[in-house]
Amino acid sequence: MGSGQELWKRAKSVIAGGNMLLSKRPEMFLPEFWPAYFSKAKGCRVWDLDNTEFIDMGFMSVGTNTLGYGHPEVDDAVRRTVDLGNMSTLNAPEEVALAERLIKMHPWSDMARFARTGGEANAIAIRIARAATGRDNVAICGYHGWHDWYLAANLGDSEKLAGHLLPGLNPNGVPHELAGSTIPFNYNDFDQLEQIVRTQNLAAIKMEVMRNHAPENNFLQRVRDLSRQFGVVLILDECTSGFRQEFGGLHKGFGIEPDMAVFGKALGNGYAATGVIGRRAIMEAAQNTFISSTFWTERIGSAAALATLDVMEREKSWEVITRTGEAVTRGWHAMAARHGISIKTSGLAALTSFAFEGPNGLAYKTLITQELLDKGYLAGTSFYASIAHTPDIIDDYFTALDSVFSLIAECENGRDVMGLLKGPVCHSGFKRLN
Repeated sequence: MGSGQELWKRAKSVIAGGNMLLSKRPEMFLPEFWPAYFSKAKGCRVWDLDNTEFIDMGFMSVGTNTLGYGHPEVDDAVRRTVDLGNMSTLNAPEEVALAERLIKMHPWSDMARFARTGGEANAIAIRIARAATGRDNVAICGYHGWHDWYLAANLGDSEKLAGHLLPGLNPNGVPHELAGSTIPFNYNDFDQLEQIVRTQNLAAIKMEVMRNHAPENNFLQRVRDLSRQFGVVLILDECTSGFRQEFGGLHKGFGIEPDMAVFGKALGNGYAATGVIGRRAIMEAAQNTFISSTFWTERIGSAAALATLDVMEREKSWEVITRTGEAVTRGWHAMAARHGISIKTSGLAALTSFAFEGPNGLAYKTLITQELLDKGYLAGTSFYASIAHTPDIIDDYFTALDSVFSLIAECENGRDVMGLLKGPVCHSGFKRLN
């Protein structure tokens, strides 16, 4: 057992849930063997507490670092900010520059509000939409965080959000009076959404532009038209999709202009910076309610975001990571075909993933993580691309993956996959830790 696993055992006794993000729990990757903690990170390489070097062919810190870890220009901007001072009684001028930059990038918008996490930004957007419309109910499609307004969808049925990224999200602690205030709908199911809009007196439709599958039958434009018809605020959650296929929001590529959009993850390239932009008539409702937090005014996030946008624009990072993700997706299909394995791929090119068809899918995912960890990779069945993932790194990754697919092919022909695993199968969603 390495230093990281030893520390994780200690963490579970002093931190409820072990850490602050479900997606970084070792049990989500390789229970009992995942290195758990890092000592440093640069480019697409991560060193654990024992100074073992890995190439991150997985989540790249759950999608925050499209420019790679520790990009020098972004880090330099942060160092300058630290030298000048991060907080004071006065405001940071960078937040004005960031607001103007995002609004210029999205001409349909007029105003912005900033936070430091995606869940906060989504909660801000919902509060503003409710204040602007005087209504309470919200229709949602996608993953939008942990706050009460979102988990209220699972009150009375803890599986309503199961298809929106994570199954098993228990709404314990969410007031039962919120039951029925958040209504999920399925992506591309316009009839279902239309029925909700006609009967639920909605304040907002909040949805991801796209996660696993592309819109069909002009779905996004029909949603836009429906929301206008009923005076419902359309909020597009771009926390995950923003700056990956377009310079700005993914909605730009589909020609859809929402009433509000939410950005996070990639905006600060690893530094905490999230925001909401929207139309003036809606955003000004923020002044009719109370939305305020001390550390939303810190300077590092805005400074990092401005530097990140500069590098993105110069390098056309969204084009680079899209090409990289497309190459990886093609490689998975080719390798699966060569080994006679059936897989399905999904997601944006720069947020691509694959799944095995059949009952052993989760065990195969665990096997991939186990075997590639031994070969020096942090990997599973998802890949979040960065500009640090050069073609030679991708080629070496597929060389390493080939032997694992060979093992999986043997399992498909009768070998017991459980006999190949050194520990338990990884978790697929929320589970209470022992």
